[in-house]
Amino acid sequence: MQANPYLLFNGNCEAAFKFYEATLGAKPRLLMRYGEAPKQPGAADCEMPAGFNDKILHARIALGDTVVMASDCPPGRYEKPQGISMTLSFDKPAEAERIFHALAEGGTVQMPIAKTFFAERFGMVADRFGIPWMISCEQAAQ
Repeated sequence: MQANPYLLFNGNCEAAFKFYEATLGAKPRLLMRYGEAPKQPGAADCEMPAGFNDKILHARIALGDTVVMASDCPPGRYEKPQGISMTLSFDKPAEAERIFHALAEGGTVQMPIAKTFFAERFGMVADRFGIPWMISCEQAAQ
């Protein structure tokens, strides 16, 4: 069994994944658009509004050893992520700080990255796409 996160975006999935590729070194694996999906008989209630065909129906990136999947929510169905965070752990404090600050650009810092009683560095941020992240470095590399 393998558990993988599935992120839901408010129409900006493609921009978010491009940002994660550039910032986190994520590797693109799949990108399917709503307009590429075959029409299903009797699925009139699932019709997307004009202009939504270019939005992301399903996408996957590899983030280290983890596959992260995502899509753009149909109009009116998006809810801001709550009660869950993506986590990234690093061996070096400088790398944890670099990634934290990159994710924080245009986002919201919830807890500045700093040394804590349980980690060499730890911080919490919601990126510019609204995805919550916890960044940590448990101990400084020797």
